[in-house]
Amino acid sequence: MEATVRAWVDGWVVSRGAAPPVAEPWGCTIDVGAFGHVTRHVFGATGGNLDESTVRKVAGDVTGDAVWLKAFQDPSVVAGWLDESWWIDPEPGYLMTVPLTADDVPDVPDGYRLRTWSRGGVTRVLVAAPDGSLAARGQIAPTGATAVADQIETAPGHRRRGLGSLVMRTLQNAAFQQGARTGVLSGTPAGRGLYEALGWEATALLTSARHDVTPA
Repeated sequence: MEATVRAWVDGWVVSRGAAPPVAEPWGCTIDVGAFGHVTRHVFGATGGNLDESTVRKVAGDVTGDAVWLKAFQDPSVVAGWLDESWWIDPEPGYLMTVPLTADDVPDVPDGYRLRTWSRGGVTRVLVAAPDGSLAARGQIAPTGATAVADQIETAPGHRRRGLGSLVMRTLQNAAFQQGARTGVLSGTPAGRGLYEALGWEATALLTSARHDVTPA
C-alpha cells in the first residue's frame, strides 16, 4: 500500500472511530458500521498503478448494500470497471498532502466564537456564528508523523469570511504540536481551492463508489 494512502487510512479510522483496517493483498478493508456505510474497501495503489482486474475482482465479490470502494483513479476510468449495481460519484476526490509547520492562525472574525478540544486522539474545531449556530467545523487525527484532516465544513451562509482557513490552520497547528509533520486529507472539488491556497498539493484522484443492490 502506498505510504500516503496508508497514512490516510490510519488517520481516517481514528477520526471516524471505525474498526482497525484489515490488510488485503490489494489494500485494506475497514468496517465502519453505519447503515449507509457498512464497510469500505480501499485500494492501496494510485493512478496507473491501480490494476483493473483487481478492482473488478474485489467489486465482483461484493453482494450487500452500502459497501463502498475507494479507488485512487479518475471516476471516468473506474466507471468502466464496475457494473450497474454500483453508484459512482461523478466528481473526483483528491488525495492531498501538506508539510505541517508552526503557523500563524487567523484572527476569529468579530462576533464568531472558536472552540477547540481533543478526545480519543482527535482534535476538533468548532466555529459558532454570532447567533450560536454552527458556522464551520473540522477535525484532525494525528497518527505519528502524519495527521489526517477530516470533515472540514463551512455552512453556506458563512462562506468567504475566512472561516475555512481559520479551521484548517488551527487544526494543522494542533497536529504539529503533537508531533505530526505531514498533513493528509481527501478533498472535494469544492474544497480543493481552499486547501491549495493553504499549501496543500493533490497527489492522486479518488473515486468513491457505493454498492446499491436495493433500488433507492
